[in-house]
Amino acid sequence: MDIGSLKSFLDERADEYEYTADADASELTSFRCGGKVRLAVSPKSTRSLCALLRALTEACIRHDVIGLGTNVLVDDGGYDGVLVITSLMTELTIDGETLTAECGRGITSCASAAQKAGLSGFSFAFGIPGSVGGAVAMNAGAYGGEISDIILSADCWDFGERRIVTLDREALSLGYRDSVIRRGGLVVLSAKFGLQKGDPDAIFAEMTDFMNRRREKQPLSYPSAGSVFKRAPGHYTGKLIEDAGLKGVRIGGAEVSEKHAGFIINKGGATAGDVKALVELVTSRVYEKFGVVLEREIIYL
Repeated sequence: MDIGSLKSFLDERADEYEYTADADASELTSFRCGGKVRLAVSPKSTRSLCALLRALTEACIRHDVIGLGTNVLVDDGGYDGVLVITSLMTELTIDGETLTAECGRGITSCASAAQKAGLSGFSFAFGIPGSVGGAVAMNAGAYGGEISDIILSADCWDFGERRIVTLDREALSLGYRDSVIRRGGLVVLSAKFGLQKGDPDAIFAEMTDFMNRRREKQPLSYPSAGSVFKRAPGHYTGKLIEDAGLKGVRIGGAEVSEKHAGFIINKGGATAGDVKALVELVTSRVYEKFGVVLEREIIYL
């Protein structure tokens, strides 16, 4: 199977997939920049996603899986392969104190659903822009909470075994912005979270407080991919970047945010090359000044 045959495969199953050829990465990612994606495919169900991943693997067609594109930078030269986008897979159910969500569901939406059901534990995720799949893979966290605190298990597609496997919290090996998912060979299909009964009004107040803090401290009015770097051990990364004199530094349309130096924002017309060059500048300058090696959190495609 080649790309042409894949399009025929998708056309025959129009009720299961949506796809766009030569898709603009600026419309698929929160950075709002990058080149053309040869084929962007959005499955509508777990079954369809698994069938697509099996077909792509067997045909040796280059592919990657993303959710809402909030932690991804696509190269200006484009992506010569199939970008599988899970954003149509959004089913969510609540059974007692267990919330189950498909990989493409926004993690903020999950927090809202939990609050409305009077379930606490998910508040920290309110305002995190990514999807369930990405949040599990990255062990997303904020304000003292993280996915590892509440996840019970995740159903994943195993590329090696070419089947669905269920991994419990221990098997997911969740660490700081890390998991067994990030190390390759697995894609999150859905996840189960264990929550506790709580007062909806109190939960809402907590979520509102977290969101207000985000608005106060983060440059939410500009396109970005959130925090560019992981937290450096023993340091606040944003403070390191600020103390290196990099706040407000700009290359092309990309800028180290004046509001929060841990963010690189698209001030208008930024290219992926601008962002990469600024990432390299920040990395080298912080190392030169403080001897600290910053580890990138955003993913390059």
